Amino acid sequence: MNSRIHIRLRVLALTAIAAALAVPLVTAPAEAAHTPPPRTGFESSDGARWTSQPEEQTFLAAVDRGSDRVSVGRIGTTKQGRPLQLVRIGAPYATHTVLLICTQHGDEPSGRDACLTKIRDLVYAKDGATRRLLARTRILVVPTANPDGRAANTRGNSDGVDINRDHIALKTAEGRAIAAVIRDQRPDVIYDLHEYGATPPYYDRELFDLWPRNLNTDAKVHDESQILSERYVRPAAHASAFTIGTYGIWTDPVTGDPIRQVAGDGQERILRNASGVKNALGLLIESRVDPLTEGEQADAALNNRRRVASQLAALGGLVSFSDERRGRIEAATTGARLAGFKDRGPVYLGGADNDPATGEETLADPPCGYRLDAAQYEEVKDELALHGVVARPEAEGAFVPLRQTERELIPLLLDTRAAYHLTAGDPVTAC
Repeated sequence: MNSRIHIRLRVLALTAIAAALAVPLVTAPAEAAHTPPPRTGFESSDGARWTSQPEEQTFLAAVDRGSDRVSVGRIGTTKQGRPLQLVRIGAPYATHTVLLICTQHGDEPSGRDACLTKIRDLVYAKDGATRRLLARTRILVVPTANPDGRAANTRGNSDGVDINRDHIALKTAEGRAIAAVIRDQRPDVIYDLHEYGATPPYYDRELFDLWPRNLNTDAKVHDESQILSERYVRPAAHASAFTIGTYGIWTDPVTGDPIRQVAGDGQERILRNASGVKNALGLLIESRVDPLTEGEQADAALNNRRRVASQLAALGGLVSFSDERRGRIEAATTGARLAGFKDRGPVYLGGADNDPATGEETLADPPCGYRLDAAQYEEVKDELALHGVVARPEAEGAFVPLRQTERELIPLLLDTRAAYHLTAGDPVTAC
């Protein structure tokens, strides 16, 4: 066979194989192949200190320059002028989307450094499995969800507000930016990275996780969230020799039986639960802050490295889950979003998946919508829009129908009986 024809046929064959796999022929951008991957401040110091904000900006800029798999953009600005950023990795038009929210609490830094490392590793990876994942998945990362708190090493933002209690009211710049990302990007999975203080011997695993407990979470979304925990994140943690359990539950150190619940309820203003109410899978992950050994007690860097390593191990489980169960995940989230248009079933103002709602906490026959007067609508219209709730302006206010994607969220925002409602709308029973 003519050598030119042979070469052309080989190129065509390789192109066809790549198209079938939905993978680019090029393993990595040319620039990335000649440029060493950037390192975080945490990595450069071998865990002796956390990555600073200037180091984070330098690191993200280097990652952005080094690959066409990634882009970095600003989604907001904190009160003190620091950028709130969103990193986009993978296929820009993929229907399957995973969102990582890192360090909502500024004094819980291990999730942030794990996220920065994961961004770099995904962007520079050359293995076929990662390339296939990124060819059909969008991975979005908010690497520092609370920059002012991280700079001050405080739980809250610069006003002292706990951002993870602001996913209904949306009073903070940080909470509003996250809400807009969820509304605009419609993630299938929202993964929220935190840290916790141990209470030995009842509450001292190296990691804890928890899915959305809010009863308004669609059943299939709830089930897939539990599968993420039980079949992927926990086995991945165990494979890396980390212990893991259920967040908020004290257990007997001998039998392992639950003793009492100290956290992890179903309140809707927490991102873990807001994720489920907004028809996305959710998982909270918490790494243990306290030193585990005398070595960690004597060497803070050793403690820091263990915290980040445990977060990275759990992230490995998330990546496997997102790739292997992509179809089931999308079916669950799409079904949950469409179910809102049927306008059927109760809405729960309280309770959790392990705490049945009382009659007073249950809208067994919800209204078909809520009417807001002009003053109410003016007060909350921006928050409704950020939540993705459709309101119909009227001559003297607005009408908010339940028959829409965010059906279960609307009573939590507008019903006077809801614990964190924005305003007391007038329920309309006949539409």
